[in-house]
Formats: sequence, C-alpha cells, structure tokens
Amino acid sequence: MDYSLFEDLFGTWEATLHTLIVGTLSYFGLIVWLRISGKRTLSKWNAFDFVVTIAFGSILASAMLTGSTSFFQAMLSIGLLIGLQYLITWLSVRTDKVQALIKAKPTLLLFQGQLLEAMLKKQRVAKGEVLAAIRLSGQSQIEAVDAVILETDGSFSIIPTVDPTNASALRDVEGFR
Repeated sequence: MDYSLFEDLFGTWEATLHTLIVGTLSYFGLIVWLRISGKRTLSKWNAFDFVVTIAFGSILASAMLTGSTSFFQAMLSIGLLIGLQYLITWLSVRTDKVQALIKAKPTLLLFQGQLLEAMLKKQRVAKGEVLAAIRLSGQSQIEAVDAVILETDGSFSIIPTVDPTNASALRDVEGFR
C-alpha cells in the first residue's frame, strides 16, 4: 500500500491527534475567554468587531491545523486580542476622538418620505435595500416613514415619525442637520 497517498489524504496520526487535542482545547479555551470578556466582545458587528472576530477564527484554525502553533500561543493570542479590544472600547466610551476612529457614524438615508440619493451613493446602499427595510418594518408606503437610518452595524432603523425640532436620538446621525 502506498502510504504517501494515505498521508496526502489524511495526514499523519500525529497531525490528526494534534488537531483533535489542540482543536478541542482551543475551542473550549475560546469559549472561556469570550465568557470572561463579557457581552461587548460578541456585540453587533462594526468594522472593529469584525476584524477581531475574524482574527479569533484565524487563531483557532492555526492552533487546530498547524503543529507550529501551540495551545498556549493560541490562548495568549486570543487573550491579547480581547485585551486590546477591551482597551479600545474602554477608550472609545471616554474619548470622542477614539470613538470617531473606530466607529462609523449612523447615516440618514431617507427623510420625510424622500430618499437621500447622495447618502445612498456615499454609503453604497441600493434603493431596493431601503424599500425592503421599510417593508420589514410593516410599512407599505415610503411616504409613511419619516426616517431610515443606516446604523453603524449595517442594520436599518425605521422611524415612522420624526419631530425635527426635538429629535435628540438623531443628533449623531450623518445627514440630519
């Protein structure tokens, strides 16, 4: 029997055992880290959260599939990312400049029944996406909606009625005065 073909398809027993042991430990280690780090680590994604989450996956894959990444290195890497994320989010809630660096502003896409074409183009949002969001909110007429906002996590907020003189929740929305 040609063992090189077998190893090409299935790898060595050592590599398989490494994947089973380190993969299992890393998986549970990641769960422990995420529980320790709190809800913010798994919040709705903005670009910053997306990068950290993808990095978690890459670290887990490296630990599981390469013999050169130890379990300790994987856990240290995940802990480092969580620590850095904690530091950045801690700074962002205390400093507007840090907040502006890591988070996009919500953007007004529709106001008082009128689509804001410049904002749609700037945010690369199709009219159909806004119409779908309006329908999902239970509205059948675009004119029945006062505001559609593209939030920092990519979701849409649909606001049926806006009093422009007293819309304090919209003060950080790009395109709203």
